[in-house]
Amino acid sequence: MQILDWIVLLGTLAFIVIYGVYKTRGTANVEDFIKGGKETPWWTIGLSVMATQASAITFLSTPGQAFNDGMGFVQFYFGLPIAMVIICLVFIPIYHKLNVYTAYEYLEQRFDLKTRSLAAILFLVQRGLAAGITIFAPAIILSAVLGWDLIPLNIGIGILVIIYTVSGGTKAVNVTQKQQMAIIFSGMFIAFYLILDYLPEGITFGKALEIAGASGKMDVLDFSFDLSNRYTIWTGLLGGTFLMLSYFGTDQSQVQRYLSGKSVRESQLGMLFNGMLKVPMQFFILLVGVMVFVFYQFNSSPLNFNPKATEAVVNSVHADSYEQLNLAHKTIESRKKELLLNGLQTENIAEIKKLNTEDRLLKEKAKKIISAADEKVETNDKDYVFIHFILHNLPRGLIGLLLAVIISAAMSSTASELNALGSTTALDLYKRNVKGTYDDAHFVKSSKWFTLLWGIIAILVACVANLFDNLIQLVNIIGSIFYGNILGIFLLAFFVKFVKGNAVFVAALITQVLIIAVWWMDVLPYLWLNLLGCILVGILAIIIQVFFTKPKKMVIHS
Repeated sequence: MQILDWIVLLGTLAFIVIYGVYKTRGTANVEDFIKGGKETPWWTIGLSVMATQASAITFLSTPGQAFNDGMGFVQFYFGLPIAMVIICLVFIPIYHKLNVYTAYEYLEQRFDLKTRSLAAILFLVQRGLAAGITIFAPAIILSAVLGWDLIPLNIGIGILVIIYTVSGGTKAVNVTQKQQMAIIFSGMFIAFYLILDYLPEGITFGKALEIAGASGKMDVLDFSFDLSNRYTIWTGLLGGTFLMLSYFGTDQSQVQRYLSGKSVRESQLGMLFNGMLKVPMQFFILLVGVMVFVFYQFNSSPLNFNPKATEAVVNSVHADSYEQLNLAHKTIESRKKELLLNGLQTENIAEIKKLNTEDRLLKEKAKKIISAADEKVETNDKDYVFIHFILHNLPRGLIGLLLAVIISAAMSSTASELNALGSTTALDLYKRNVKGTYDDAHFVKSSKWFTLLWGIIAILVACVANLFDNLIQLVNIIGSIFYGNILGIFLLAFFVKFVKGNAVFVAALITQVLIIAVWWMDVLPYLWLNLLGCILVGILAIIIQVFFTKPKKMVIHS
C-alpha cells in the first residue's frame, strides 16, 4: 500500500460517513428514522436493496468461488426475479395498506403478540450473527494480506457504520448506499478491464472465454437432480426462490428499504429494478473471477492464496515437503501456459484438463501439509484469490479504490442490518412491552440506542468468528436455517385465514428445532432448508389448528 492508496481509501470512506451524517441531520421522528420519511424514489430503493445484499463477502468470495468452481454459482440467484414479482404483487401492497413500520408488526394484527415476537426474535438471532460476519469477512482477509491487526480492523469498520446509521437511520442508509454502489461498480469494472488488458497479446476476451471453457469454468447450467450438488438450476429456482422470498419479503433489513418508498408503485419499481439487475450483476462478478483464473494461466500463482497459510508452513518442519509441491505446481503452470499459447486444439484441451486435475490434487496435498504445520490456519483460500490479484497486480491508487470497494460493501450491508436490528428491537419488542406513554422522540432515541447496542454485538461477533469454507456460503447457510420458517409464518398469515396464532406459534417452534437438526445432520443442501422450513411450518400449523385446537364454544345471548 502506497501513500496514494491510503489517500484514496481513507478519503472514500470519510466521504461516505460525513455525507450520510450531513444529509440526514435533524431526524427527529419515527417516520423519518424508520421509514426515511417515506420519500425515497424507486432507483434509490433498488440500489439500496442491492447494496444491502451485496456485502463485502460478495466481492471477496464470489470471484474466488468462480476461480475454483466456475460460473455455476450464478444458478443460486435464478429464483430472485420470481421472488421479486411475488413480493411486488403480495407483500408490498399489504405492508403499505397496513402502514406498518416493520414486517413483524403485521403478524400481531393477523395472529397475536407472541407470534410477532417469535418472528422478530428469529430475525434478530440470524441477522445479528450475519451482521458480525459482514464485518468479519473483509476484516480477516484484509488482516491476512495486509498484515493489519484483526481486532482493531473489526472495531474500525464497525464504528464507521455505527456513526452514520445511529445518526440518520433509514435515510442515512439509503443515501449512503447510492454512493457506495457507485464506488463498487466503478471499482469492479476497472478491475475487469485491467484483467483483460494484462492478458498476453493476442488473447482477446473471446479467447479468454474459450480458455476458461476448456477448464470447465463456463459451465453455467446444471440440470441434474443430484441433491449432493449445492448449485443446480433446480436448487436455484426452488430453494433460491424461497430463500429470496424470505429474505426480501420478511427480513426487516430489506423490508425497511422499500417501506421508505414514496408510494406502492415506487417500492414495486425499486424491487423490479433489483430483480432485473441482480442476476446480471452476480454473473459479472463471477465472470471477473473467471477472468482472474485466465490471468493466472499466464502468470504465476501461489500454491495457496492465503499468505498466513504459506507463512505457517514455510516456517515449519514441513517446509521441504511443501516446496516440492510448489515446484510441481510451477511445472504444471509452465506447461499449461505453453499449451494455451499454442492454441486450443483438441489434444491440448485434453492435456489441460489432465493438468488441472493434477494441480487440484497438489493443492489438496498442500492443504494437508499446512494443517499439519498449524491446524489453526485457514487452508481454504477461495476468499483470498481476488484480494491477492488486487494487491499484486493493480497500479497505485487503484489498490486503494478496490479496498474501498470491499470496505464500502461491508459498510453498506452492515448499515442496513444494524438499522433493521435497532428498529425491530425498538418497535417489535421494546415498544410492545414497555409500560407508560411515550412520544416519538423517545422511540427514535431508543432505536438509536438499540442500533448502537447491535453494532457493538456485531463487532463482538466479528472478533470471535472463525473463517468458514466460503464466507458467502456461511451467510446463506445462516439465512437458510431461519428464513424458511419465517416465510412460512407470513404465507400462513396471507393465505390460510382459518389458522390462528397459537397453532402458528407452536408449529414455528417445532419447525425451527427440526430444521436445525436437518442442517446439523447434513441431510439436505442448505438451499433446500428454505423450502423444507416453509412447508413444515405450514403443514404443522394446519394440523395443530384442525386436530389439536378446541373450537370456541358459541355463546347464545338471550
